[in-house]
Amino acid sequence: MTENEISNIIIGLAIEIHKALGPGLLENAYQECLFYKIKQRGLVVEKEKTMPLIFEKVQLDCAYRIDLLVENKFIIEIKSVESLTVNHLAQTLTYLKIGKYKLGLLINFNEVLLKNGIRRVVNNL
Repeated sequence: MTENEISNIIIGLAIEIHKALGPGLLENAYQECLFYKIKQRGLVVEKEKTMPLIFEKVQLDCAYRIDLLVENKFIIEIKSVESLTVNHLAQTLTYLKIGKYKLGLLINFNEVLLKNGIRRVVNNL
């Protein structure tokens, strides 16, 4: 399954969750629901996947955590904030670069229309 196919599935599941719950919950509530729905679809998903940082050939355990990693190649960062910032985008892109992943989604569930809170983030490797 390609990253784009995973992206389409995740967006559909996120919209389904948002329609059922609406905005205003904490991040972890949306994360748990999305984790459940992804597993239900039969995809491999890891929650709070730790990422070590390699700096000058030394592995540093800085406790970076990807909210959800799907099929070991697709990152999902979940937010429930007033609005996404460039820092949120930078965080997601950094996770993509550190993990050498191509594509991820940054999803802010705290939007009236979820489509306004979804950002595709691409690592141009």
